[in-house]
This record gives sequence, structure tokens and C-alpha cells, in this order.
Amino acid sequence: MTRTLADQQRPTGEVRAPRLLIVEDHPLFRDALIGVIGLTFPNADILQATSIDGALDALAAQEAIDLILLDLSMPGTKGLLGAYRVRTAAPKSALAIISAHIDPRIIGSAISLGISGYIPKSTPKAELAQLIGGILNGAVCFPKRLRDAEAARRGRADAQNLVRQLNALTSQQLRVLDMVCRGLQNKHIAYELDISVTTVKVHVSEILRKLGVRSRTEAIIKMSQLDFAKSDLASPMGAGRSSSGEP
Repeated sequence: MTRTLADQQRPTGEVRAPRLLIVEDHPLFRDALIGVIGLTFPNADILQATSIDGALDALAAQEAIDLILLDLSMPGTKGLLGAYRVRTAAPKSALAIISAHIDPRIIGSAISLGISGYIPKSTPKAELAQLIGGILNGAVCFPKRLRDAEAARRGRADAQNLVRQLNALTSQQLRVLDMVCRGLQNKHIAYELDISVTTVKVHVSEILRKLGVRSRTEAIIKMSQLDFAKSDLASPMGAGRSSSGEP
């Protein structure tokens, strides 16, 4: 289990139970995860979130989250960008992705985010329990046959430069970028974030500058390096400028 400063200050032999955050919007699978964790770690403190924004709220309100279990297909995000936002918000917590998307290129990109594991949703419960326990003890768990594939190496190389550029974005800019990648117009982004359209335009301009691109279209194409939904990005209507020609 990951040891925290609070643990180090406890009397010898006294270690707090692990605290985990499950970020999953499907109730059945979320309940299955809770069941596996409950059997393996009966005293575990289990937090839940059903969206990336909900996960960020939970992280802001809690201390010393040992492990975050994150489903890729979450509302309010595109591809691995949501995982990056969570990783940035909790750099000291172990982060493992649990996903039905099993593709070497996705896994390669995920490794570039500094995550601790990538677990297929089809993993049997007994093995899932072992993997969670291993990650809590500091192990890094990826499907070896996929981690070492050529496509995974390419995905890792493609994502590394992009991650360095994303590191320059503020948390609010990352949230705006996530919305841009989902095709939201400035008015909608302003409404969702309760800010002015002018402020949104400033954020978008800064995002484009920091990513080294000239338009929303180019930004979304660039972000496709962290997106597993390639078909969504293939359409200019989904990824390009809005009909109003917004920056």
C-alpha cells in the first residue's frame, strides 16, 4: 500500500486502511469493483464518482487517496484527456485505468501519462483483486503483450511531446480543452463553466498558443493522440470550427 506522511507519523505497526476512488458511471461495474475491493480490503475507504468533474471534486475534498480506478469512457471527456486531468489533480495517487478499450496504441499513450496500471474490464475478479493489491503496493500493471507491442511504443512516442505541452495548461484550460474536443461552442462552454464568452475566448486562444496550433480543428486533431474514439475525430463536423467560425 502506498504510504503517506500521515502513515509515517503513526505508531509503528499502525497503518490506515487504503482509500480508493472509483470513477465509473456504469452502476453494475461500479458495484462489482466495490465488491472486489471490499472482499480484498474489508476496511478500505471507498469513494465514488460518476464523471471526471465529480472525480476532481472528490480529490479536492479528500486527502491521501491511495488509488484511483478510472473508466476511460466517462461523460464530459474525450479519450485519455480526462485521465490526464485526474493525473494532474492527484500526482501522488496511483492511477489505474479500467477499460473495455484494449488497444496497444491506447496503452502506449496511457503509459506516457504516468499511470500505474491498465486493466481490461474482462479481467476475472480474482485477478482483478490481485492487480489492485499489487498497484497499492507500488507495482505497475499493464498487459505485457500489449505494453511491448510496436503500436504501444508508437503511441508512447506520439503522446510524450503532447503531454509536455499539456503540462503548460491550467486546470481550467484543460477543462475548456476537453469541452472543445467534444465540439462544444464558446457559448455552451461559458454556460457550463459559469464564465463569460470573452473569458472562454481568452482560454481558447491560450490553449491554441500553448499547443502550438492555429485553430480548434488543429487542436482536436492533435489531441487525437490521446483519443481512442478515432471515428469521432475523423469527421470535420465533430472536430472543426463551429458554424459561427469561433476561434
